Amino acid sequence: MSERLRISVIIATYNRKDILLGTIRSLTAAGIDPVRDEIILVDNGSTDDTRETLSRLAGVTLIKAERNFGSCAKAIGADHARGEFYLFLDDDARPRSGSLQAMISHFEADSKLGAASFMVHLPDGRQECSALPHVFVGCGVGIRAWAYRQAGGLDRTFFMQAEEYDLSFRLLAAGWKVETFSDLHVDHLKSTQSRPAPRTAYYDVCNNLRVIARYLPAPYRAIYLRDWLQRYAWIAAREGQTRAFRRGALAGRFRAMLERGRFSGHRLSATEIESLFCWTAIRRQFEQLRDQGVRRVILADLGKNIHAFHRGAQEAGIDVLAVADDRFAAADRTYRGTPLITIPQALSFGADAFVVSNTSWVHAEERYNNLVNRTSKPVYSWFTPPETINHAEMLLAREASRRGLEVGKTSTFTTGADVPTVVVASSSFSQEDVGAWGE
Repeated sequence: MSERLRISVIIATYNRKDILLGTIRSLTAAGIDPVRDEIILVDNGSTDDTRETLSRLAGVTLIKAERNFGSCAKAIGADHARGEFYLFLDDDARPRSGSLQAMISHFEADSKLGAASFMVHLPDGRQECSALPHVFVGCGVGIRAWAYRQAGGLDRTFFMQAEEYDLSFRLLAAGWKVETFSDLHVDHLKSTQSRPAPRTAYYDVCNNLRVIARYLPAPYRAIYLRDWLQRYAWIAAREGQTRAFRRGALAGRFRAMLERGRFSGHRLSATEIESLFCWTAIRRQFEQLRDQGVRRVILADLGKNIHAFHRGAQEAGIDVLAVADDRFAAADRTYRGTPLITIPQALSFGADAFVVSNTSWVHAEERYNNLVNRTSKPVYSWFTPPETINHAEMLLAREASRRGLEVGKTSTFTTGADVPTVVVASSSFSQEDVGAWGE
């Protein structure tokens, strides 16, 4: 039987030899050990000399795919991996020093942690994260091998776009946690090569429709089908990719029709749905605003989960005057009957407050910082950068897990030293905010 290793680094590539070689060189500095770890490269049928160059590298396993499977070719690498934990990287994503040991510590501290997503840093200083809580970003994520196999792994038919949602939803449905940690960092070069705009527009809509069909129960299925179709149509129009969008929408609807029944046993539960879309939690935040005298708001950002905010305000009895987003605003354009306007237009409206309507904490933070410097009205943002936890607590949890103890009960284990704090990404809502919707 093959020896069990610690980390299997899995990278898919296509015609990006020089970028990939830089990423491989960065892995040693990041903490990859040639004895305890392995590096698996999946070449997606490169047409340049990428395959020949990689064949000459020592200390890596090269898998030659028969065709281009996109970023989901990582699934092929995972089939050959021997590590206890998988580290999925894009070929232009480079983990920072110390992140890999911290990743292992998080897995050891929580036996139910299925995926540990990294904080993603872009060349211009910005960050990126998923549009929904508890969905990892595919360019840099650690996954427990057993959780990956139990959830069924990456679906190669997705090629690219939304494969993170597909696997994250299945991990959650299988009882695993998906979290983002602030002491895990990856620099993502975000190379445009191999990311042509028509392909992105096609798979964005196609694969998101498939995710909706597979995992969302009523009433979420119809709501997000309408919202995401509309949103991706507007994005495609802005990028001049309407034709690619239409092709993707047609393919997505067809595959969704085929997969809806086949995935009937994979619908997300009420608790899992609430952790992702936060309908109840957001409504309660609006109820607090109502109790403070807020009657009219402007929602700032047409985020992927805009419906949770629009619905929450209406259910709390608060009028939504407009949705403000410079990227989507256009004459006579509305979101469910509510005008879509620019931020400058919104600043002249007579709202009592602005609410940042984005569950992506990166975009929420950017919008919040922009608005507070431009208006004297109150600005509310409920999805903030990750909350603070303590390394001492993590060590206690790891020891409790090892001994089979329940965290919080008396234990003789102590850390015995001052330990720095780190942050884990989550929304600022308590467990009691979980709602209950069924199929």
